[in-house]
Amino acid sequence: MDTSAASWRRWIWLALALVLVVFHIGLIFSGLVPNLVSRPLHLALILPWVFLYGVSGRGRVVSGAVLCAVGVAAALWVAWNADALGDQYGFLENRFQIAVGFALLAVVIEAARRAIGWPLPMVATAALLYAFFGHLIPGEFGHSGVPLRSFLGSMTIAEAGIWGSLTAVSVGVVSIFVIFGAVLNAGEAGQGFMNVAAAAAGRLKGGAAKVSVLSSALFGSISGSASANVASTGAITLPAMRRLGYPRRLAAGVEAVASSGGQIMPPLMGAGAFVMVELTGVPYTQIMAAALLPALLYFWAVWVGINAYATRYELKGLAPEDRPRTRDVVVTSVFFLVPFTVLMLGMFVAGYTPQYAACLAILAGALLLLVDGDLRVDPPKIAARVSEALLTAARQVSMIAAIIFCASIIIGVLGSTGLGVKITSVILEGAGGALWASLLLTAVACLVLGMEVPTTAAYVICVSVAGPALMKLGLEPLQAHLFVFWFALLSTITPPVCGAVFIAAGMAEENWIKVALTAMALGVGLYLIPVGMVTWPAVIRVAEDPVGAITAFAVLAVALTALSFALIGRFSLIVRVLLSGGAAVLLFGPALM
Repeated sequence: MDTSAASWRRWIWLALALVLVVFHIGLIFSGLVPNLVSRPLHLALILPWVFLYGVSGRGRVVSGAVLCAVGVAAALWVAWNADALGDQYGFLENRFQIAVGFALLAVVIEAARRAIGWPLPMVATAALLYAFFGHLIPGEFGHSGVPLRSFLGSMTIAEAGIWGSLTAVSVGVVSIFVIFGAVLNAGEAGQGFMNVAAAAAGRLKGGAAKVSVLSSALFGSISGSASANVASTGAITLPAMRRLGYPRRLAAGVEAVASSGGQIMPPLMGAGAFVMVELTGVPYTQIMAAALLPALLYFWAVWVGINAYATRYELKGLAPEDRPRTRDVVVTSVFFLVPFTVLMLGMFVAGYTPQYAACLAILAGALLLLVDGDLRVDPPKIAARVSEALLTAARQVSMIAAIIFCASIIIGVLGSTGLGVKITSVILEGAGGALWASLLLTAVACLVLGMEVPTTAAYVICVSVAGPALMKLGLEPLQAHLFVFWFALLSTITPPVCGAVFIAAGMAEENWIKVALTAMALGVGLYLIPVGMVTWPAVIRVAEDPVGAITAFAVLAVALTALSFALIGRFSLIVRVLLSGGAAVLLFGPALM
């Protein structure tokens, strides 16, 4: 009976996952669907996965079912009455609508809490309290008051607040690329990444670590999660490094740093690139071009650091028997090359939007689920791969959507109360109108916020309040956004809260502080490359000024090489100081001049 019940539950979840996937892909192919229909339906589809999937304990199941039912009913009501609500222009007309508005906000906040914990929901709750009671605050941080029906209506029945532009990104872009990544990872693409990396770098000095770097760069661009990257690629690379005698702290540090870099690596960059498209109005292809050289610099610095460690510990490459056969490399690489080729041809040759091209790539990847790495058709394995793709896609879409819905509350309050402008003024005043002081304050804010919320949410909140200040002080919009996005990643390897380090240290059975110190030395580029985007702005202008971009890239590469050897290499104190000083001159030279 229990087995039968579990089987039925699995079939129900698979059906819900299929509906979620088909809905989001169908939105891309079907043409225009009113925003007040598609976005509430998006919320209705993700709530069961947040409140009920994998939940145990009677209390949590019952409370989750009640909250899910309330949230789904409220979202469906908005979608059903979209035309009539559009005529209200964000004003709630009666008590029932006010109750629906409060219910939606409460469900969204609780969904985020269950998905990622307390910090982001607490910020959203504080923002709402400020909106309701901020008129009681004296001085410049108070506001004149916002009428309840207008404010609550703009947040819940108009194309602002929880149905705003960030949600549009979640519905139409992020979800599609999350589904794309889930389809690839359910098949042989992940093993293809590992095989290509092992074939390219396995025989080199420190080869196992370099395989980790390459595979994590490839995998992380799709997964968009440093933690997921560590857990997946680390399951293969960490044992390989340990077998070859790598110190535990180094093996775990390499994996944490390499996995953290996946979110800054084009072409996909996780969810961040698409949120940046919405916030900046810059085309996706331009953001991808701007992010390319800085990402390569990051992995270059990691590569150089591995070489320095390889010299210190006499680390060897992978043994011949541990390297994949040429046939395996060729065959498994097809499983990611075909979907990626479809994606790139769709965007750059056919001129389709990124999300439309991604849908075509999803279909190509889904067809490849029909065969395995030995090119055999095995129905039970096909069913398992399809199930994994559907369930993974639904879970990840729902978690990211829960974050974005909650962050949308904060953005809505910042705009409706003028708090964002006031915080920007405080940053400008606190920094005395100096760009570098503002950059430092912004970096600290990103680090602190990133300790508590996922990278994308930290980036959205920080850039909403600090971005205008940085642009007023002379940064281009894309410069400011990339600077904030990079620093939102700091918390993945920087204590006291460093998620990628914690996971890697646990898998390697090593003290996390030792792993964090090693990761910070290897990942020094994460701290300095955003600064390089300011001092050498040409590095993000590869499309407009390729010569200047390559020049900036070369200078920053030399600076990072010198600093990596100063931190990791076995040199005297004088040599370390000289290397560090040279790196500083190269990095800050234009600013000093």
